[in-house]
Amino acid sequence: MNEFREAFLIKLSIPIYTIVIGIEILYSYLHHKKYYTTKGLLANVYLTSLNFSLDILVRGICLGVLWFFYQFQFCSINKLTHPILYWTLLLISQDFLFYWLHRVDHYCRLFWAVHVTHHSSEEFNLTVGFRSSVFQPLYRFMYFIPLSLVGFNPLDVMFMYAATQIYGILIHTKTVGKLGVIEWVMSTPSHHRVHHASNTIYLDKNMGMVFIIWDRLFGTFAKEEEREKVVYGLTQNINTYNPVSMVFHEWKAIRDDLKKDITFKDKLYYVFGPPGWSHDDSKQTAKQMRDALNKELIKK
Repeated sequence: MNEFREAFLIKLSIPIYTIVIGIEILYSYLHHKKYYTTKGLLANVYLTSLNFSLDILVRGICLGVLWFFYQFQFCSINKLTHPILYWTLLLISQDFLFYWLHRVDHYCRLFWAVHVTHHSSEEFNLTVGFRSSVFQPLYRFMYFIPLSLVGFNPLDVMFMYAATQIYGILIHTKTVGKLGVIEWVMSTPSHHRVHHASNTIYLDKNMGMVFIIWDRLFGTFAKEEEREKVVYGLTQNINTYNPVSMVFHEWKAIRDDLKKDITFKDKLYYVFGPPGWSHDDSKQTAKQMRDALNKELIKK
């Protein structure tokens, strides 16, 4: 049954991706938008290939862990008796947990070192949705353990994550404007453009993959402002397509910081603190950058 569902997702997603990416490339070409470059496209294919290969290698372990906790479930919803309720709650619950996975990836440097590959593109198009956080499959499943404990079948959990990723990829586009009332509940291309911005006011915002309500509830929401054009990439771009550097540049930066003559506490902050933290204020976190910007605006 699970093999059938995976085959269904593949058969569904491939034509969708082919059509929408083809339309976006054609739109970009005809309107001279320059949304795509050959090097950027190849980089995205390379990174998603690494991620997919690792995902396949560890999938058995991930499922095994989820099945282990599933035997200790303390409640359950009968999927056959209440299928709509079951799948709706699974969708909402998984997106909620993904929000926290995504938020930790942004607020803890150790995990940012993994996730930064997804944000290092200075382009923004549908193929950037495939520009995967290479090592995320090694720990992503741990965030979904609570789903096993409340009675969601691990195979259903994995299927739902794969299904929601289709939606998550499709919001990586500049060709779709704002979507009115939908933007109050759903993550949209406008929201996700903000998420990929390097502008100070947009940093670490809009973490939800399917729903934007988590960001509205937990203080990480920002709307796309007409007065603040989105600049894509990192606050300090890597400026390379080197296949090793694209994956490991932040790990190298962590290693260099740990070599400094600093206290053990400072070393811990360099690993587990927010990206941009420094013991001597030589760099700034997103919060420090926003605070400094707000002070400048107040002075004006």
